[in-house]
Amino acid sequence: MGATRARIAIDAMGGDHAPAEIVAGALRAQAELGVEVLLVGDRQQIEAVIPQRSLGQLEIVPSEGTIEMHEEPLSGIKRKPKASINVAMDLVKQKRADAVVSAGHSGAAMAAALLRLGRLRGIDRPAIGAVFPTIVANKPVLVLDVGANVDCRPKFLEQFALMGTIYSQYVLGIQAPKVGLLNIGEEDCKGNDLAVRTHQMLQENSQISFIGNAEGRDVLSGRFDVIVCDGFVGNVLLKFAEAVGEVVIQILREELPQGLQGQLGTALLKPNLKRIKQRIDHAEHGGGLLLGVAGVCIISHGSSQAPAIFNAIRLAKEAVDNQVLERIQLQNKGGKQLSNQQSAVSSQPENEQ
Repeated sequence: MGATRARIAIDAMGGDHAPAEIVAGALRAQAELGVEVLLVGDRQQIEAVIPQRSLGQLEIVPSEGTIEMHEEPLSGIKRKPKASINVAMDLVKQKRADAVVSAGHSGAAMAAALLRLGRLRGIDRPAIGAVFPTIVANKPVLVLDVGANVDCRPKFLEQFALMGTIYSQYVLGIQAPKVGLLNIGEEDCKGNDLAVRTHQMLQENSQISFIGNAEGRDVLSGRFDVIVCDGFVGNVLLKFAEAVGEVVIQILREELPQGLQGQLGTALLKPNLKRIKQRIDHAEHGGGLLLGVAGVCIISHGSSQAPAIFNAIRLAKEAVDNQVLERIQLQNKGGKQLSNQQSAVSSQPENEQ
């Protein structure tokens, strides 16, 4: 399906600003990106926020309810089979859509993806990959996992590195991605048992361009293209980076001169300020790609507004157009020809132990 016009299923009821901001972002994406959008949710609520001139431009797929943030993810999606995130995932499973975008309950989105779509064969755990800016212009770094797996084994991190390498190469356009392992020191022997064992596995994997440990100060240095870590550390890193970006933007606003002189100066600096915001604002990246499940799934921030939803849809389109899932599967098969996607699916997640 992705070879033609990408069809993106949007969980219109997920997020702090649903459905109004979700619909606004979807309308812009359909107009500017050339994608087809399927809005999943309560038809009455969705139609109420679609501008009169745009009625009929977006296809609405009805659902019943949503998974609330206070609900336990797995029990929630089982108790509400017709919830918006479940219906959106089913559209991908039925090949009526190429990808899912959701700003709702991230745990529910991951659980629904695992149960509805399954894992790609050879992948023990999916990972959420987030793109961070670096001090080098136009050179982002992909960090994974940023929240899907609190506890990891070395082989999970090795798989994250493989998936991150493929994504970085084919979507971010980096020819030979350099991979790092997030750690407390550069030396091979540094870190806990997980870090030491993972370091050895990454060194021995010829499919990965592993260049060593990455300390916290190295994450945004531009030295690395892909950095792997467990989801606990990655999620803390992600939330901290988002906060830093917001602080920098706020400081710029407060420190710019006031009055007429300040207004003139700000006008002159406006292009520069816009570029700064684009580099550090998490909304510009749209969300994280859930790598390792048998379908393209973008998990956006719960506070996402229209610009972030637009960028999340753009991210989904890029993953579909560049056949990220197929390339990951091909890598895991050692270069053998892919069969159809259904044969690449392991329908149930493995037990944790």
